[in-house]
Amino acid sequence: MFEAVEGMLAEHAELETRLALPETHADARLARTLNRRYAELNAIIATWREWRHAGEDAGAARELGADDPAFAAEVDGLLARQEEAAERLRRLLVPRDPADDKDALLEVKSGEGGEESALFAGDLLRMYSRYAERRGWKTEILDATESDLGGYKSVTVAVKSTGSPEPGQTPYALLKYEGGVHRVQRVPVTESQGRIHTSAAGVLVMPEAEQVDVEINDNDLRIDVFRSSGPGGQSVNTTDSAVRITHLPTGIVVSCQNEKSQLQNKEQAMRILRARLLQAAQDAADAEASDARRSQVRTVDRSERIRTYNFPENRISDHRTGYKSYNLDQVLDGDLQPVLDSCVETDMAARLAALEE
Repeated sequence: MFEAVEGMLAEHAELETRLALPETHADARLARTLNRRYAELNAIIATWREWRHAGEDAGAARELGADDPAFAAEVDGLLARQEEAAERLRRLLVPRDPADDKDALLEVKSGEGGEESALFAGDLLRMYSRYAERRGWKTEILDATESDLGGYKSVTVAVKSTGSPEPGQTPYALLKYEGGVHRVQRVPVTESQGRIHTSAAGVLVMPEAEQVDVEINDNDLRIDVFRSSGPGGQSVNTTDSAVRITHLPTGIVVSCQNEKSQLQNKEQAMRILRARLLQAAQDAADAEASDARRSQVRTVDRSERIRTYNFPENRISDHRTGYKSYNLDQVLDGDLQPVLDSCVETDMAARLAALEE
């Protein structure tokens, strides 16, 4: 397995050369793509060198230990260091989701529970926004339909990384595990009797697609404009600025009404459409994949309730991984990493097991 790293050395050196050229950085998209691949190879090669050097040092210490007990005493520590590096290297070499280097679009929609579900959708949006802040990511609301009490019937937010994240540390690589139905148990603000209700909100996570990722023929689009609806300031309900785009071959419909201008709403709608088309293509590929691949955490059916947020007990439970903790208030304030780590570990275990079969 580790022999594959030697073939990566030439690619790593070539990327280093290309990234040093001014013309590479004249194309921001190309530079970003090359930087991400370079960061991925950097991590692999650095760990491979650590593994190799630890093995060489252990061998040398074993030979010298025949004459000097001080060297013999170092062998076990060096072998342990080599095994630790080997485990990290195995994880880095596991084939990754091709979309793991991308930013993410999240759609949060209210579901069962009416107004209470919309308020919970708002709680989820704040949780993701605060988590993004902790990681230094940027968020941008592309479209939102608010409820009467200040929640969201539907909201779409873009989450973007800054700089060149380490492999597996991009918005999509981590947030993709959030796709599914999230269930909440609490006393609703609309409930006068103080009884605990159960409601749910759905989350859809898509990799944000670049224009080069998805080819869209203008003739395949039907674009309609209409008057914005819902609460808002000037321009809302006064001009036909809202945009609805229908992708005729797939029937996918996207609408945006957040921005004041028709052009801005069209641009936001196209971003969402590209992401949905890319996701649809990936779903089709996953459907043809092996049973082992389909069983991974990230491909669970989106109709499945993946997590429960129990307010009376301050408990959060992930039903896919068995993760449970009693710090729900902190998680909703953005301390989401331990929950996501449990998903990453479960997914990684499945990937490693599939390689060993």
